[in-house]
Amino acid sequence: MSRRYFGTDGIRGRANQFPMTAEIAMRVGMAAGLSFQRGSHRHRVVLGKDTRLSGYMIENAMVAGFCAAGMDVFLLGPVPTPAVAMLARSLRADIGVMISASHNPFHDNGIKLFGPDGYKLSDEIETSIEALLDQEVDMKLAASAELGRAKRIDGVHDRYIEFAKRTLPRSMSLAGLRVVVDCANGAAYKVAPAALWELGAEVVAINVEPNGMNINFECGSTHPESLSKKVHEVRADIGIALDGDADRMVLVDEAGTVIDGDQIMALIAESWHEAGRLAGGGVVATVMSNLGLERFLGGFGLGLHRTKVGDRYVVEHMRAHGFNIGGEQSGHIVLSDFSTTGDGLVSALQVLACIKRSGRTASEVCKKFEPVPQILKNVRFSGGKPLESAPVKAAIDDARGRLGKDGRLVIRPSGTEPLIRVMAEADDRALVEQVVDEIVDVISDGRNAA
Repeated sequence: MSRRYFGTDGIRGRANQFPMTAEIAMRVGMAAGLSFQRGSHRHRVVLGKDTRLSGYMIENAMVAGFCAAGMDVFLLGPVPTPAVAMLARSLRADIGVMISASHNPFHDNGIKLFGPDGYKLSDEIETSIEALLDQEVDMKLAASAELGRAKRIDGVHDRYIEFAKRTLPRSMSLAGLRVVVDCANGAAYKVAPAALWELGAEVVAINVEPNGMNINFECGSTHPESLSKKVHEVRADIGIALDGDADRMVLVDEAGTVIDGDQIMALIAESWHEAGRLAGGGVVATVMSNLGLERFLGGFGLGLHRTKVGDRYVVEHMRAHGFNIGGEQSGHIVLSDFSTTGDGLVSALQVLACIKRSGRTASEVCKKFEPVPQILKNVRFSGGKPLESAPVKAAIDDARGRLGKDGRLVIRPSGTEPLIRVMAEADDRALVEQVVDEIVDVISDGRNAA
């Protein structure tokens, strides 16, 4: 069943246009509030946001919807997405909401929903909420005397900072490390520098002056160039780049080289395996993670278990099969010993602890494997099902045969845009480039013919 509102990570779109309008946000509050009525207690929702200008509009609209459904709303203000997930559990809320479009530009916004256990909602629950969005729910809303109340919660930042610090041993100090943290003018602009400083690091914070429109603008995990420059400038030991809602991050070593999510997962998995705390016999990642990660883990007798793209699918597999490390190449790292969702700060702290214990540089510690040549290209299409045409199918079959058992080919439609993503990897870079270009050309020819 195709869905009108929910995508691969909640609801997302351009602010003040369908589906990210105040009216729909209010209806989401009503529908989600009605869906999570459990017993006769006063129901509550924790509601956080990042620093986008449109967050004010969406926040107030959702407060109206939740109050109409009879739920009390605890307003958290700008906080990281993992803080919302943590506080949903800590405050015994019935539901958690994060208003954010993650790494997207300021003109986009989104709504992410978490259950009382702090995990993102399943497809089934999202579908049930979506079914209510276009229905008349007036008769199901709260009576006049049972309407919800809204209030702002104090001390939210302190709670999250202490939570993040407790993911390291009490004896661990980051003293002696000079760390640059790029907060992307987003949700972690206060908590990330504070947590690092309280753990003893010398902190240089950049992009910590949000104005509602500069979130993710030429900064953060999708634009680490400014971080690399700053690391060079201040001769830092390492740089941390978060995204707008701080549920993912990438690193930059002392030489300015970017360290992606695959390398981070490899490092943490090796460390936890040696400490006897790695669960599940490996790591969970998506089909986009590099073959080099799979080979690296195999050297320890560990497996790489792949899911479709989306950190929620990684988490679902981790929960079902008992893994405690998972993530995406893009920098979503899920460490289920601590968090129920990706947490950029907590993941970075694990890496900093490895560097501190080793006494070596970030480049020596974080480069765990040589990535296999991987190429990803996107093809835009306007309609139809281009992957079902006979010429495209033939080109895909031919490419798989040429890549052989030591290569990989992943072709998938984007979950958020009208794009076909074509990714291939193998040890022979020229071959990878050739097969990707040939598939892209065939898809493009079919698009133009249509």
